[in-house]
Amino acid sequence: MSFQIFRNIFQGPQGIVEEAELEFYYIKSHGRKLARVHMQDWLILLLLAMIEIILNIIHPFYRFVGKDMMTDLKYPMKDSTVPLWAVPVYAVLLPIVVFIFIYFKRRDVHDLHHAILGLLFSILITGVLTDAIKDATGRPRPDFFWRCFPDGVDRYDKWGNVVCHGDNGDIREGHKSFPSGHSSWSFAGLGFLAMYLAGKIKVFDRRGHVAKLCIVFLPLLMAALVAVSRVDDYWHHWQDVFAGGILGFTVAMFCYLQFFPAPYHSEGWGPYAYFRALEETRSNRRVERPANEVGMHSVGISDYEPNSLQNDVESGKL
Repeated sequence: MSFQIFRNIFQGPQGIVEEAELEFYYIKSHGRKLARVHMQDWLILLLLAMIEIILNIIHPFYRFVGKDMMTDLKYPMKDSTVPLWAVPVYAVLLPIVVFIFIYFKRRDVHDLHHAILGLLFSILITGVLTDAIKDATGRPRPDFFWRCFPDGVDRYDKWGNVVCHGDNGDIREGHKSFPSGHSSWSFAGLGFLAMYLAGKIKVFDRRGHVAKLCIVFLPLLMAALVAVSRVDDYWHHWQDVFAGGILGFTVAMFCYLQFFPAPYHSEGWGPYAYFRALEETRSNRRVERPANEVGMHSVGISDYEPNSLQNDVESGKL
C-alpha cells in the first residue's frame, strides 16, 4: 500500500491511465529504422566532434598581460578536484545509464534514442561553443603568473607584456580561462538529465509533491558543485564558471526541447516521436478493423447458396 502511494506521487493520476495504454517499441523491431531516419543527425554529431578536436589543437589568443594585472593572477597552481576524465563520466555516461533504466521500464526505443541523441548534441554543441570562445578570448587563468614564471622571476617586454619562460603547455592552457569548460559541460549534461527527469516523474503536475523537485535538483546541484570547485582550485574566475553554467544549461534546454515537450506539458513524459508513432499505430489498427469486418460479412453472404434459400422458402422457414 505504501509503495503504491509512493508510486502515485512520482507518476500522478494521469500516468496510471497512460501506462495502461502504452505501446511498446523495442530496439530490435524499431531501432534500425529509427537510426536510418536520424542518420543525418549522427553525421552532424561526428562533424561537431571533429570541430571540437580542432579547437583543442589550435592555440588560443595570447592576450596582453601587464605587470599591474598580475595582482589577480598570482594564485597558486593546484590539481583539479574534478579531473578532466571525470567530466564525461558524470555528464555523459551517468545520464545514459538513467536513459537505459527508463527504457527497460517503458520499452520505448524512441525515448532511448532521442534522449541519447539530444544529450550528445547538448554536450558537443556546448563543447564547440565553449572552446571557440576560449580560443578567441584568451583570458588568463587566476594562476597564470606561476604558469608563466614558474621560478617566480617575472619578465616583460618593452610594451609591458609578459615574456613567459614556463612550460609551453601550461602557458597555452593558462590562456583558456573564459568560459569554464567543466562548468559548461556539467550543466549541458546534468542540466539535460534534470529536464529529462522532470518530464518523466511529472514534476509540474500541480499536485505539490516537493520530493519530485528534490530529485530534479540533484543533477543541478552536482553541476553547481563542480563549477564551484573550479574557482576553489584557482583554475577559473567566478565570471568564467557563471558564464559556462549559463551557456551549458541554455544549450541543454534547446536540445531537450528539440526532441521532447517541455517538462510542464501534459505529454512531457515522452518524446514527440513516440506520440507520432503511437498515433500511426492506432490509425493503422482503425483501418485494419473495418477491413476485417467487411471481409467477414462478405464470407457470410457468399456462403449462403441460392438453392438453400429456395428450400427455406418452400419449407416455410422464410
